[in-house]
Amino acid sequence: MTMPMSDPNAWATAMNNLGMAPMTGQPLMSDFDSGLGMMTGIAPMNPMMPGLGYVPPPPLPQDLPIVKEIIHCQSCTLFPPNPHLPSPAMRERPPGCKTVFVGGLPENATEALIVEVFGQCGDIIAIRKSKKNFCHIRFTEEFNVDRALFLSGYRMRLGSSTDKKDTGRLHVDFAQARDDLYEWECRQRMFAREERHRRRMEEDRFRPPSPPLIVHYSDHECSQLGDKIKDEAAFAEAVRVLLTWVERGEVNRRNANNFYSMIQSSNSHIRQLMCQKATHEKEMEEAKDKFKSALSGILAQFEQIVSVFHAASKQKAWDHFSKAQRKNLDVWRKQAEEIRNMQNEELMGIRREEEMEMSDDDMEDTHNPDESGPVSQAEALKEENDSLRCQLDAYRNEVELLKQEQGKNQEHTPPQHSEEDTCRQQQLTFLQQALQGMQKVYFNHTHYSLTFCSKSSLEVVSCSQEKESLPPEKSPSNPVHSEREALLVGIISAFLHVHPFGASIEYICSYLQQLNTKINTGEVDALLGRLPCTFRQELTGVGASLEKRWKFCGFEGIMIT
Repeated sequence: MTMPMSDPNAWATAMNNLGMAPMTGQPLMSDFDSGLGMMTGIAPMNPMMPGLGYVPPPPLPQDLPIVKEIIHCQSCTLFPPNPHLPSPAMRERPPGCKTVFVGGLPENATEALIVEVFGQCGDIIAIRKSKKNFCHIRFTEEFNVDRALFLSGYRMRLGSSTDKKDTGRLHVDFAQARDDLYEWECRQRMFAREERHRRRMEEDRFRPPSPPLIVHYSDHECSQLGDKIKDEAAFAEAVRVLLTWVERGEVNRRNANNFYSMIQSSNSHIRQLMCQKATHEKEMEEAKDKFKSALSGILAQFEQIVSVFHAASKQKAWDHFSKAQRKNLDVWRKQAEEIRNMQNEELMGIRREEEMEMSDDDMEDTHNPDESGPVSQAEALKEENDSLRCQLDAYRNEVELLKQEQGKNQEHTPPQHSEEDTCRQQQLTFLQQALQGMQKVYFNHTHYSLTFCSKSSLEVVSCSQEKESLPPEKSPSNPVHSEREALLVGIISAFLHVHPFGASIEYICSYLQQLNTKINTGEVDALLGRLPCTFRQELTGVGASLEKRWKFCGFEGIMIT
């Protein structure tokens, strides 16, 4: 493309054809002085040089209309299309497209002419020209395709000839080529590999470190491991190595004593662990006591503050305050009472937890067979008899198996006395003696449990007969109507006795429902109401925290009577 340097309109037309905004104002290189000595022999810089075409043009505003001008080349001239005609239809752009289809070429167009016209759009890799008036052009970069699409619609004329074979209307469109698609897929796979590598590096960065490798067993490592197990700081790591060795099957007759000593050292570490646990429990109890005492002191100070507000609310002091001061005092008093109630509820919650722990301990003590009644002793004897029966059956099975094995060995082997036969004979005699002893113990326990149960049943029957023998007019009016209610009264009395501050009816029923799910709240409430000398209902709390609680007052009733 040749054009004079002094023609600004030609420069604007060429820049517009290449998608660059036209320059207005002063001409290019207006301040260039050709007489400077240091610039002598250097040709003026042409912005349309081939080396400057690699930089993509800046984006044009969308509302700016694209004006196409006449383009003069050495071998041909390109005339712009009619701007009022609609743009020709184009296919969808394939991914990674670098190839364009150029149709409407003159019949006399050569490959050199195509390179001359489309070479200004970018570097051309290959041109595949057909015998007809079309060709395919493949560029080095994808943005070169957009520059080539700008020439779509131009009319080409070779030289000054008006022959039909020397003219044609260009149609430039996207072309789908296998090479472009292959390069695009290669780039996508490369990007996918990079993304996977980046994600793997990110996962490795946040992944916890792998545990160290376990060394293989040797006598030297075994001696060092025995010293580490005795060290409290390295005990956890040493036990992990010992477990791995045992699971690998490193134990044999030669090193069994070494493993036994290491396992014995591990067992001796239990004493240290129990001491540590006791120390931590003691610290926790001390911290609880300290927190409880501090909370009690804070609650006492809150009570003093609330009492100050109550004293200020009395008539002899209230009349001397102004209206605004009374309002502030009233707000402060309500806030202090709310905070006091919250602290009181927290302290009561701590006491409830302690009482529940005490009640659980008492329940465990009541289930002790040494301190229980006849029923619990009978149940304990029954369980012991069952366990003895199971052991007796196990011994019988072992004796039968040994007899069968001995009979098989006598059938298949000649009558020779070996060490195995003597060992089995000793085991058989030992098991027979143990079986006889277990039978004696089992019979003794069974006889004792039967006699004990018979005695207890006779006592119950005699008591019931004595009760029935009483005349109806002499039997006192009893608020407890059944044995079940009497049992409930005993359990509730023991429960409330370890709760000196009382308990709500829901709390009592939740405890009883752990023993029997058929117990309901109405039945328990009615039973407690029929025994005013044993149970008393009181109101505790202030305001929204008001709660009805039942307390045990049986000892007071005994003292009164």
